[in-house]
Amino acid sequence: MSESKTASTLKENNSMRALIKRAKFNDHLFGTIGLLCIILILTTLLVLFVDLVVDGFPQLTNGDFYSNFPSRHAARAGLLSALVGSSLVMLVTFISAVPIGVGAAIYLEEYAPKNWLTEIIEVNVTNLAAVPSIIYGLLALGLFVYTFDFGNSILTAGLTLGLLTLPIVIVATRESIRAIPVAIREAAYAVGATKGQVVSQHVVKYSAGGILTGVIIGMARAIGETAPVITIGALTFIAFLPEAPISATPPFLNFEWLTSGFTVLPIQMFSWLSRPSSAFHVNAAAAGAIIILVTLLMNAVAIRMRYNIRKKIKW
Repeated sequence: MSESKTASTLKENNSMRALIKRAKFNDHLFGTIGLLCIILILTTLLVLFVDLVVDGFPQLTNGDFYSNFPSRHAARAGLLSALVGSSLVMLVTFISAVPIGVGAAIYLEEYAPKNWLTEIIEVNVTNLAAVPSIIYGLLALGLFVYTFDFGNSILTAGLTLGLLTLPIVIVATRESIRAIPVAIREAAYAVGATKGQVVSQHVVKYSAGGILTGVIIGMARAIGETAPVITIGALTFIAFLPEAPISATPPFLNFEWLTSGFTVLPIQMFSWLSRPSSAFHVNAAAAGAIIILVTLLMNAVAIRMRYNIRKKIKW
């Protein structure tokens, strides 16, 4: 009887070892496949980026390229209006999307009751994050351009890209908040903290790195979008700059730039690519390299800020 039990135990142990061995092999296989996919994607991006830099190098090293307006002569054409336009549009996008998105995510995750209405809102927000950008352009055309009569302006472009970015910010913020252990909330409540104190001083503080990452991802997507701004009527050739947001006279703030015409980096790149001359294609390659560099810089800043936030929390 004891021999049969021993044999059965050995058989179970061997079966368990085989199961563990197979599970480890599957883990290693999945990790290897994931690593190969990442290497493939990064290699593809690197090759494309190097190709853009090589093609656009003459203009990337030309200081006049950053200070000149667009021109029908490729050698004298520059990115000044597109750089300023992109900066102002991103400013409106940030102001219109980030506070509302973060606030909505905090409310849905920490304050909203769990019922059918919030479930519908959650499903729709998640779905909106995957909606093609051209849909937002068509929505903005009917809402901001024709209904609210904002025209083909920086304000319209910023609000359009804000709508595009808003679901991404909400989803990323909610996921960051969910990642905070329940024990942190319970410990705060145990020492007498109120709901507002728990949310502001603990939940938001510890999830700030993830929230920041989501914001940067949304802004990086917005800065490279072309379809929505084409739909609302962005200019492909603009030889003037909007009014400066800050003035030297009281009240020191100027809002006339919100109603100004504009162009952005992707539109300027598209305009140059549509020209038959190869000289304009050099300009387009330089513009594409700059867009990628700006996106990488934004992500680098986000990584650094997230590192600093987590370091402070750890200490």
